[in-house]
Amino acid sequence: MPLDLFERMTIDDAGLPKALHELVSFDNLSEAVVLSTCNRTEVYAVAERFHGAYHDIRNFFEDTAYLPPEEFVDHLYVHYDREAVRHLFAVTSGLDSAVVGEAEILGQVKTAWDKARTEETVGPVLNLLFRHAVETGKRARTDTAIGRGTVSVSQSAVEMAAERLGSLVGRRVLVLGAGEMAEGMAVALRTAGVDDVLVANRTWDRARALADRIAGRPVRLLDLPEAVADVDVLLTSTGASSIIVEHTDLAPAMAERPDRPLLIIDIAVPRDVDPSIGELPGVTLLDMTDLRGFAQAGLDRRSAEVAAVQGIVAEEVERYTMATSARSAAPLVAALHRSAETMRQRELERFRGRLDGLDERQREAVEALTRGILAKVLHEPTVRLKDLAGTPKGERLAEALRQLYDFDDDL
Repeated sequence: MPLDLFERMTIDDAGLPKALHELVSFDNLSEAVVLSTCNRTEVYAVAERFHGAYHDIRNFFEDTAYLPPEEFVDHLYVHYDREAVRHLFAVTSGLDSAVVGEAEILGQVKTAWDKARTEETVGPVLNLLFRHAVETGKRARTDTAIGRGTVSVSQSAVEMAAERLGSLVGRRVLVLGAGEMAEGMAVALRTAGVDDVLVANRTWDRARALADRIAGRPVRLLDLPEAVADVDVLLTSTGASSIIVEHTDLAPAMAERPDRPLLIIDIAVPRDVDPSIGELPGVTLLDMTDLRGFAQAGLDRRSAEVAAVQGIVAEEVERYTMATSARSAAPLVAALHRSAETMRQRELERFRGRLDGLDERQREAVEALTRGILAKVLHEPTVRLKDLAGTPKGERLAEALRQLYDFDDDL
């Protein structure tokens, strides 16, 4: 998806509660989680009716982007059932990131899930799915080396800057932002040998706090044009919903330094830097599109780990499918056992007159005997129902059982 279109699809933290409640207000959706990062905006939902749910979510994006569907529908991807599970597990494992193996996505998935729980837009289905997804992401990083080396978007931004300039040692760098991504870049700059790091943010206290953590210098946002005029690199990643660095902010500064180029790497989505700034003489402006290309170039070094993680994802999808299938069979199995127990109690009641002469020990023996027979009779059907749950044969067996015992169709 083109970056300018993707920017219109993003949902910031402030808009997330409204978005979640709007989604579950649709007739075809009963649970929802929204995952919106610098690389994706995804809706995970429990659909009551597939086609109706698809149109509801498409309409949701139409309202979010203020665009007619024909302008973005070709860029939508849809996964459902097992493939939706596989996709989420791949996301949490870092396989579907701009930087393969990056660690930040796991925290972002957990945060999206936590926010949906806070807003009470998730229930038993998505809670189970996201819990298993987080476990899968952790296992991928524990059991493989997918997370070694450059494993975050922020680290990759710094590495891309170093590659462009040959080295960052001796350079003066300004970081715009004070959130998780910006802090990741600031820390990576120190590791790369940058001694002079400036930090600017809309909130002065946060800028000063981050600057203190990395032994850098805080900059007030109002002083940003003057600060940029004196640096070699600007790295930016804020949560702003609109442009922060305007063309008019940098044009005078660049005019005063005609022989000193400026590298800008903007990994914010939506972008922090006016794209037209890249046309100024001496300015090189890179964004998430460039970062994805840079990260892809280093993917071959971790190809073996990617295959290992794909194997883990496949295993965990199978494990999740089996667990959910067993859970789906549980109500029917429980109904079968209740029905059988009711018949056992009725038969004991019918023969009560013949059993009145039994002492307590003999009554307990009859109770144990009838329970034991019932358990043996139900054992094989119970195992078969659970083992075949979720398969066509399992559905046929379940339907036959519903018909035989006149169970509710919802079971």
